[in-house]
Amino acid sequence: MTDVTDGDSITVGSEGREIRLELAGIDCPELDQPWGDMARQFTAYLAKDKRVIIWPAYEDPDGRLFAFVFVEDINLNKALLRAGLAWHYRKYVHDALLTALEMEARAAQKGLWGDLNPIPPWEFRNQRSDSPK
Repeated sequence: MTDVTDGDSITVGSEGREIRLELAGIDCPELDQPWGDMARQFTAYLAKDKRVIIWPAYEDPDGRLFAFVFVEDINLNKALLRAGLAWHYRKYVHDALLTALEMEARAAQKGLWGDLNPIPPWEFRNQRSDSPK
Protein backbone atom coordinates (compact mmCIF):
# COMPACT_ATOMS: atom_id res chain seq x y z
CA MET A 1 0.00 0.00 0.00
CA THR A 2 1.37 3.38 -1.00
CA ASP A 3 -0.22 6.70 -0.09
CA VAL A 4 0.83 10.09 -1.44
CA THR A 5 1.20 13.19 0.75
CA ASP A 6 2.57 15.56 -1.88
CA GLY A 7 4.75 15.37 -4.98
CA ASP A 8 7.85 14.14 -3.18
CA SER A 9 6.47 12.54 0.01
CA ILE A 10 4.84 9.13 0.24
CA THR A 11 3.89 6.62 2.90
CA VAL A 12 4.51 2.96 2.22
CA GLY A 13 2.80 0.17 4.13
CA SER A 14 4.86 -2.95 4.69
CA GLU A 15 4.43 -5.87 7.07
CA GLY A 16 1.81 -4.10 9.15
CA ARG A 17 3.70 -0.85 9.56
CA GLU A 18 3.88 2.42 7.67
CA ILE A 19 7.07 4.12 6.54
CA ARG A 20 6.95 7.79 5.55
CA LEU A 21 9.66 8.82 3.16
CA GLU A 22 10.80 11.65 0.95
CA LEU A 23 11.97 11.18 -2.61
CA ALA A 24 15.75 11.61 -2.66
CA GLY A 25 17.50 14.11 -4.86
CA ILE A 26 14.43 16.11 -5.83
CA ASP A 27 12.19 18.79 -4.41
CA CYS A 28 8.68 19.31 -5.77
CA PRO A 29 6.73 22.54 -5.40
CA GLU A 30 4.80 22.85 -2.15
CA LEU A 31 1.06 22.14 -2.42
CA ASP A 32 0.25 25.86 -2.13
CA GLN A 33 2.74 26.74 -4.89
CA PRO A 34 2.00 26.67 -8.62
CA TRP A 35 2.49 23.09 -9.87
CA GLY A 36 2.41 21.64 -6.33
CA ASP A 37 -0.93 19.90 -6.75
CA MET A 38 0.03 18.72 -10.24
CA ALA A 39 3.19 17.13 -8.81
CA ARG A 40 1.08 15.40 -6.15
CA GLN A 41 -1.38 14.16 -8.78
CA PHE A 42 1.49 12.87 -10.95
CA THR A 43 3.00 10.96 -8.01
CA ALA A 44 -0.43 9.59 -7.06
CA TYR A 45 -1.09 8.46 -10.63
CA LEU A 46 2.17 6.50 -10.70
CA ALA A 47 2.41 5.22 -7.14
CA LYS A 48 -0.84 5.39 -5.10
CA ASP A 49 -1.96 1.95 -3.91
CA LYS A 50 0.80 0.29 -5.94
CA ARG A 51 3.64 -1.93 -4.91
CA VAL A 52 6.88 0.03 -4.87
CA ILE A 53 10.54 -0.78 -4.42
CA ILE A 54 12.45 1.54 -2.12
CA TRP A 55 16.14 2.20 -2.48
CA PRO A 56 17.15 4.13 0.67
CA ALA A 57 19.60 6.96 -0.01
CA TYR A 58 20.07 8.72 3.34
CA GLU A 59 18.43 9.89 6.54
CA ASP A 60 18.54 13.59 7.40
CA PRO A 61 19.40 14.99 10.86
CA ASP A 62 15.66 15.10 11.68
CA GLY A 63 15.40 11.34 11.08
CA ARG A 64 13.48 11.57 7.79
CA LEU A 65 14.20 8.77 5.32
CA PHE A 66 15.04 9.81 1.76
CA ALA A 67 14.90 7.16 -0.96
CA PHE A 68 14.67 6.45 -4.65
CA VAL A 69 11.30 4.85 -5.38
CA PHE A 70 10.55 2.49 -8.23
CA VAL A 71 7.08 1.57 -9.51
CA GLU A 72 7.55 -1.37 -11.85
CA ASP A 73 10.40 -0.13 -14.08
CA ILE A 74 9.81 3.60 -13.45
CA ASN A 75 12.10 5.59 -11.17
CA LEU A 76 9.58 8.02 -9.65
CA ASN A 77 12.24 10.56 -8.68
CA LYS A 78 13.51 10.77 -12.28
CA ALA A 79 9.99 10.74 -13.75
CA LEU A 80 9.10 13.89 -11.77
CA LEU A 81 12.21 15.65 -13.08
CA ARG A 82 11.49 14.55 -16.67
CA ALA A 83 7.93 15.89 -16.40
CA GLY A 84 9.15 19.27 -15.17
CA LEU A 85 7.50 18.84 -11.77
CA ALA A 86 10.58 18.95 -9.56
CA TRP A 87 13.96 20.52 -9.06
CA HIS A 88 17.09 18.43 -8.65
CA TYR A 89 17.86 19.12 -4.98
CA ARG A 90 21.64 19.29 -5.26
CA LYS A 91 22.08 20.18 -1.59
CA TYR A 92 21.86 16.49 -0.63
CA VAL A 93 22.30 14.41 -3.80
CA HIS A 94 24.97 15.24 -6.38
CA ASP A 95 24.02 13.25 -9.46
CA ALA A 96 24.85 14.29 -13.03
CA LEU A 97 21.87 12.34 -14.43
CA LEU A 98 19.40 14.14 -12.17
CA THR A 99 20.94 17.47 -13.22
CA ALA A 100 20.67 16.47 -16.89
CA LEU A 101 17.00 15.49 -16.50
CA GLU A 102 16.19 18.85 -14.94
CA MET A 103 18.10 20.69 -17.69
CA GLU A 104 16.22 18.75 -20.41
CA ALA A 105 12.86 19.63 -18.83
CA ARG A 106 13.93 23.28 -18.56
CA ALA A 107 15.02 23.41 -22.21
CA ALA A 108 11.69 21.88 -23.31
CA GLN A 109 9.79 24.22 -20.92
CA LYS A 110 7.96 21.23 -19.45
CA GLY A 111 5.72 21.68 -16.42
CA LEU A 112 6.87 24.40 -14.07
CA TRP A 113 9.67 25.35 -16.46
CA GLY A 114 7.04 26.92 -18.72
CA ASP A 115 6.49 29.59 -16.04
CA LEU A 116 8.53 32.79 -16.26
CA ASN A 117 10.17 32.57 -12.85
CA PRO A 118 9.40 29.42 -10.89
CA ILE A 119 10.35 29.70 -7.23
CA PRO A 120 12.24 26.71 -5.84
CA PRO A 121 10.35 25.13 -2.94
CA TRP A 122 13.22 25.67 -0.48
CA GLU A 123 13.06 29.42 -1.21
CA PHE A 124 9.26 29.36 -0.96
CA ARG A 125 9.47 27.66 2.45
CA ASN A 126 12.01 30.25 3.64
CA GLN A 127 9.81 33.15 2.44
CA ARG A 128 6.84 31.63 4.26
CA SER A 129 8.75 31.17 7.50
CA ASP A 130 10.21 34.71 7.30
CA SER A 131 6.83 36.38 6.80
CA PRO A 132 5.34 38.24 9.78
CA LYS A 133 2.63 36.43 11.69
